[in-house]
Amino acid sequence: MKLILLGAPGAGKGTVAKMLTEIDGSVQISTGDILRGAVAAGTELGKKAEAAMKAGDLVSDDLIMGIMEERLKEDDCKSGYLLDGFPRTIPQAEALKTLLEKMGEKLDFAVEIDVPRDVILDRLTTRRTCTDCGAIYNVKSNPPKEEGKCDKCGGAVVQRDDETNEAISNRLDVYNEKTAPLTGFYENEGMLLKVTATDSKTVIDAIKNKLG
Repeated sequence: MKLILLGAPGAGKGTVAKMLTEIDGSVQISTGDILRGAVAAGTELGKKAEAAMKAGDLVSDDLIMGIMEERLKEDDCKSGYLLDGFPRTIPQAEALKTLLEKMGEKLDFAVEIDVPRDVILDRLTTRRTCTDCGAIYNVKSNPPKEEGKCDKCGGAVVQRDDETNEAISNRLDVYNEKTAPLTGFYENEGMLLKVTATDSKTVIDAIKNKLG
């Protein structure tokens, strides 16, 4: 399968992607992973991206598309891929369409995981992360056995700075302004599957039904 996963921060795109890769061997591709991979590999595009990131600038669309083209040509993409967090804007979506046409490939569809704002706020503001090993907890549904202490490594379990109520509200506003219009783009292309759900299994079932 070749899908794009759309949805606000905290909608569960990463969880859904992980479950889908186990179904048919597709690879999950996120822009962040691609950039880090290109930087680590020291490719020409990676060096340019690293310079932009170190300067605190956004990596340009041209650069992102170059790195994306390199990534999609790798062997592991032959069995399918799930684009998570990309494209982020309409120009990126248009550039991706052009790139795939050039490569002779076609996306199955774009999936919008629609989760109510209050659910996302509750989900992310109750999330806690271990500062040492990165294990994730939830103060309501999955708290550490000892408050503030990681079950796995004993590290400090804290609330991330970008997961306070104020920070998440801001991230959701940015998403709605910049990225949400993508759903309209893919709807116009006749490629949008919108799933309103708060659990990953419902999303997976909807995708399976659509793929037939």
